[in-house]
Amino acid sequence: MIQPIDYYAVAPPLILALTAGLVLLLDVFLPRAPYARPLLGIVTLAGVTGALAVVISQAVRAAGPLRTFCVPPGLSGAAAPGPGAPFPVTAPEAGAAPPCSFVVDGFTLVFAGLALAAGIIVVLLSMTELSFGDIPAGEWHFLLLCTLTGAVALPASRDLVMLVVALELASLPVFALTALRRYDGRGSEAAVKLFLVSVVSTAVMLFGISLLYGLTGTVYLERLARVPHAVPGAAAGVLSGSGAGTAGSAAVTAGGADGAYASSLQIGYDLPPVLAVATVLVLAGFAFKVAAVPFHAWAGDVYEGAPIPVAALLSVISKAAGFAGLILVLVGGLRNLAPVWAPLIAVVAALTMTAGNLLALRRRRAVRLLAWSSVAQSGYILAPLAVRDERAMNASVAYLAFYAAMNLGAFAVVMLAARRGESGELDGYRGFAARSRIAGPALAFFLICLAGLPPGLAGLFAKIVVFRELVGGGLGWLAAVMAVNTVIGLYYYVAWVVRIFTPASVPVATTTPAPAGAPAMAPASVPAPGVAGTAPEAVPVAPGAASATAGGHTGQVAAGVAIALAAVVAVLFSIAPQTVFVLLPKTLIAIG
Repeated sequence: MIQPIDYYAVAPPLILALTAGLVLLLDVFLPRAPYARPLLGIVTLAGVTGALAVVISQAVRAAGPLRTFCVPPGLSGAAAPGPGAPFPVTAPEAGAAPPCSFVVDGFTLVFAGLALAAGIIVVLLSMTELSFGDIPAGEWHFLLLCTLTGAVALPASRDLVMLVVALELASLPVFALTALRRYDGRGSEAAVKLFLVSVVSTAVMLFGISLLYGLTGTVYLERLARVPHAVPGAAAGVLSGSGAGTAGSAAVTAGGADGAYASSLQIGYDLPPVLAVATVLVLAGFAFKVAAVPFHAWAGDVYEGAPIPVAALLSVISKAAGFAGLILVLVGGLRNLAPVWAPLIAVVAALTMTAGNLLALRRRRAVRLLAWSSVAQSGYILAPLAVRDERAMNASVAYLAFYAAMNLGAFAVVMLAARRGESGELDGYRGFAARSRIAGPALAFFLICLAGLPPGLAGLFAKIVVFRELVGGGLGWLAAVMAVNTVIGLYYYVAWVVRIFTPASVPVATTTPAPAGAPAMAPASVPAPGVAGTAPEAVPVAPGAASATAGGHTGQVAAGVAIALAAVVAVLFSIAPQTVFVLLPKTLIAIG
C-alpha cells in the first residue's frame, strides 16, 4: 500500500531541507572568494523567505486543515494496547477522519510563521557574525536551516514519535552552532552544558512518552485525547478479565457528560499513579526546553558563551518550538487530564517568572541579563496555560509573538554594538545613544517594550492580555505574582535604558608635577580614534584585511536591516496590538 503525500502541506519544511542541501553543495564548490560568505547567507535568506511565503499562502486559503501521513482507512480502528495495557482507547466515531501525523491548521501556521519570521532576523544576524571569517559559513547556514526545519515541522506534528523527532531536529544542530567558533573556550563549554541538559530532558520526556504509549497503545494525540473517556471501566475489564462494555459506559458517566474529569480527586480514584507520572515526566522534559524552573540553570552560561545569533535563536525559535510541543501534548493530547497538569503549570510559571527576574536583577552583562529575562518571559507565557481554556491558550501564543519581536530587536542591537567595539558590560552602554543615534534609541525602545511601559505598548498589551485571562480563569494569586514580577522587571530594564542615555564619563588627564627649575611640560595626550589632525604610526596591513573590513561593513548592514525589521514589527504591535489576535484563528488545534 502506497501512502499518498500532500506535498503542499509539507512544502515549508521541505523547502528548508532542500535549501540546507543546496548550501552545503555551494560551500563545497564555490571558490574561497570574498563574495562566497554573503552569497551563502543570501541563499539561506531566500530559502527561509520562500518557506514563509508558502506558509502565508496556506494561511490565506479558505479550505480546512491540510492533512498528510494519515493512517489508511482500513487500519484506522481503535488502538490496540500492548499486553497488560489497562487503557485501550475508544474506537473513533463512524465517519471520522483517520488520525494523521502531519496536520497544517491554524496552530501550525501561527507557530511556523513565527519561527520563519524570527528565522529571517537570525539569518541576518548570522551574516553579521560570519562576516569576520572565524566561523565556517557553509556549516553554520546548514545547521541553522536544519533547526528551522524542525521548528516548522514540530507544530504540525500530531503523533508523539514525529513530535519528538521534530523537537530533536530543532535542538541538536544548536549544540554545534554554539561551539562552531574556532578556539573559543566559552563557546565549547556552553555547547557541552546545552548538550547535557538537552540529553537529560529528552531522556525524561521519552520515558514519559513510553509510559503513555504503554498505557494506551497509541501515539496519536487524537486518540490520547479520548483515553479518559473509557479509562476506569476499561481498566476494570482488563484487570479483572471481565467484559469492559458495561463498565466502559459507566466510566463515561462517572467522568461527566463529555467524559472529562471534574477534579483531580476523581482522577486519583479512577487512574493509577503511573499515568500522572507519565504526564509529569513529559512536562518536565519540555520544561528543560523552555528553560522553566527548576530546569533553568543552563540559560545564563549558554546564552553568554554562544554566539549572539545562537542566543537569539535559543530565546525565540527554540523557545517557540518548545512551547508548541508543550501545548500540543497537554492541550491537544492530554486535555482531559488538565486537573493533573494545570496546577503544576501554575506553580512552575510562578517560580519561573520569579527566579528569572531575581537572577536578572544582579546581572552586569547585557547578554546574561537578556538570558535571565528570557527565563522570566517563559513564566509569563506559561501562566495562561494553567487556565485550561482555549482563549487562554491564545493569550500564550499572542504573548510569544509580542515577545519575539521585542527580544530579537534587543539581541540585534547588542550584536551591532559588539561589532562596533562596545563593551558587553551594562556600564559600557553609557552614552550609547550619543555614539549611535539610531541603534541607541532602538535598543531603549525594545527594552521599554519588554518592560511593558509606554510608548512600548506591545509589551504592555501582552501583559494585560495575560492578566485578564488569569483573573478571569480564577487564578488571582498567579496574577498577583505576575504583577509583582512585572514591577521587578521594570528595575533592570529601566536601569539599562538610563545607562543608554546617560553621558559617558570622560577620564580626567593627570599630570606629574615637574621638579623645581625644570621647564613646564604639557600633559601627554592620546588622540582619540578618528580625531583629525593626528598622524598615527603606519601599521602594516595583513593580506585579506581589506576584504575583512568589507565583510565587517556588510555584516553591519545586515544587522541594521535586522534591527529595522524588528523595530517595524514592534512599532506595529504597539500602534495596533489587536493585529496579533486578528492573525490568530478562532480554533487553533486540529488534533488529527
